[in-house]
Amino acid sequence: MSIEEGWVATIKHDPGSYRQPRAQRSGFDSKTGIYNSPHQLSEHQTIPTRPDLDTATFVLSQFPHPSEAESRVALIDSATNRRVTYAQLRRSIGSLAAGLYHALGVREGDVVFVLSPNSLLYPTICLAVFSIGAVLTTANPLNTESEIAKQVRDSGAKLGIASPEEEHKLVPTGLPTLLTSRTSDHCSLSIEELIESCDLVELPPPQLTQSDTAAILYSSGTTGTSKGVILTHANFISTMTLLKWCVEASSSQNDVFLCFIPMFHIYGLNFYALGLFCSGVTTVVMQRFDFQGMLDAIQTHRVNNIAAVPPVILGLVKYNKSGYDLSSLRRVGSGAAPLSKEVADGFRKKFPWVELRQGYGLTESSGAATFLVSHEDAKVRSGSCGREGELWLKSPVVMKGYLGNEAATEATIDSDGWLRTGDLCYFDEDGFVYIVDRIKELIKHNGYQVAPAELEAILLRHPQILDTAVIPVEDEEAGQIPMAYVVRAAGSELTEDQVIQFVSIQVAPYKKVRRVSFVRSIPKSAAGKILRKQLVSLSQQQVISKL
Repeated sequence: MSIEEGWVATIKHDPGSYRQPRAQRSGFDSKTGIYNSPHQLSEHQTIPTRPDLDTATFVLSQFPHPSEAESRVALIDSATNRRVTYAQLRRSIGSLAAGLYHALGVREGDVVFVLSPNSLLYPTICLAVFSIGAVLTTANPLNTESEIAKQVRDSGAKLGIASPEEEHKLVPTGLPTLLTSRTSDHCSLSIEELIESCDLVELPPPQLTQSDTAAILYSSGTTGTSKGVILTHANFISTMTLLKWCVEASSSQNDVFLCFIPMFHIYGLNFYALGLFCSGVTTVVMQRFDFQGMLDAIQTHRVNNIAAVPPVILGLVKYNKSGYDLSSLRRVGSGAAPLSKEVADGFRKKFPWVELRQGYGLTESSGAATFLVSHEDAKVRSGSCGREGELWLKSPVVMKGYLGNEAATEATIDSDGWLRTGDLCYFDEDGFVYIVDRIKELIKHNGYQVAPAELEAILLRHPQILDTAVIPVEDEEAGQIPMAYVVRAAGSELTEDQVIQFVSIQVAPYKKVRRVSFVRSIPKSAAGKILRKQLVSLSQQQVISKL
C-alpha cells in the first residue's frame, strides 16, 4: 500500500491548539518502544474473561431481547428478498445443532468442513457448529479438488457441509457430506431438512474453555504455502467485542450492512457470520460479488455500511454514478489488502458524504489489528529502513499457532507472545500506523528496497490503466527489477515505453519499472489480495519461452 493510514488513535487537534505530550496522544512508551492502546473500553464493553465462555454462547447472549427479536431482521437475501429475524435465526441455530449432535453424532472437538458461497444459512451453520463444541474449518468454493483434499486431510475433518454445486469436490475425499440446501432428487440430506425436522432439544453443554480451538482457517498462501491458523474461542470473543465497540462508537446500531465479502474468509466470518449479530444490525447478503448487483442492493435496501476490499473501492472510483441512488451510504471500510492513498483520495472526492476507513489485520490476528484497545499493544521492530520496521502485535486476538507446524509457529510468534506480521510499517507521533508493504514482497534492487504497492498506486493514476500489479524479476546485475503487469482500459493502445516513462518521472531512479506486460486481469484472492506468486510464475514462463 502506498503510505496510507490505518486508524489507531482517535485524538486529533485543531491547528494551533494545545498538543498533549506524544505519549498521551499515541500511547507510545519511549522506554520500551511499544505503542500501548490509548483507548479503554467502558465497563459494558470489556472483553469477557470468564474461562468457560464459548463463541456461540457469547454471540447468542448479545441477540436482541426476545420481545424485539421476533420483528428485528437479522439477514436479508439480496436476490430473493427473503428475511430472517433474530428469533428465527436463534431457532435455526438450535435446531441445526440438535440435528448435528443427535442425528449425525457430531461431538465436541470434531472438525466440520464447510464449502459454500455466502448464504442466509452460513451464519446458522457456523454458530450451530460452535454450539456443540465442534471446530469449524472453511474453504473457498473456487479451490480445486486437490486443494480441498489437502485441507480435509490437514484439518482432520469428520464431516463436510457443501453447497449442491460444490459437493462433487468433496466426493474424492470420502468425507461424509451434508448439502446446504435440498435438491430435486432428494438423494442427499441437507441442512435445510435438518433444521425443519429437528426439534429444539437441550444439548449437553460443551466442556469448553476460551483457550480451546474454535476454528482452523487457512491463510491465503499469496506468497507461500497455505497454513492452518488455529483460532480460539477467546480470539473470536475478543474480536467481536472490538467490533461491537466500533459499531457503537460510530452510531451504526441501526444501520443496514451489505455483505459480499466471502464468509469463508476471516474478514467475512468475523464480521458478517458472527460479529455483527452482537450489535443487532441488519445485513443484506449477496451470494457472490457482482458490481451491478452491489449497486442494486445498496439502492433497493438503502444500505448504509459496507465492508469492502480495494478492487471494489477502485470500481466505485471509476463508476460513472449514473442510474443508481447511493445516497444512503454513510460508511465504507476497506480491508484484506492494501488500498492506495490515491484510490482513497479519489473515493473521498467522488463520495464526499461517505466516511472511508481502512482496516488492517491478518488471519493470524483473527482479522483484527487496526483498532487497538485495552490489552492490545503494537511495536515496530527496527530494521535497516530507519524508522520503518516490521509491525509486531500482542493481543487477545493473536492466533494460538499453526496447525501441526511448530517451526512456523515459533517463527511467527516469539516467546513473549508477539506476532510478527511480516508487514513493513511506521507510526507517527499521533499513533497512526502506516503500512508500507509486505516485507517478503519488497523488491531488492541494487541494495535498495522498493515497495510494489507504491508503484501500483502510481500506475493506477494513469487514466488508461484499470488495474495493475508489480512483482520482482531476477536480474543478473541489479539482483531484482520491478516488473508491472497492466490491465489496459478498453480501446487503449498504451505501450510498454509509455508506462515505463509515466512511472519514471515520478520516482527515484532505483524505483523505476523496468519491464511491462499487458494482461486481461490481475489474479487476486477472494479477499482482493494480488496473487503475486502466480505472476512470478508467469514471468518465469515468459522468460523461458523467449529462450
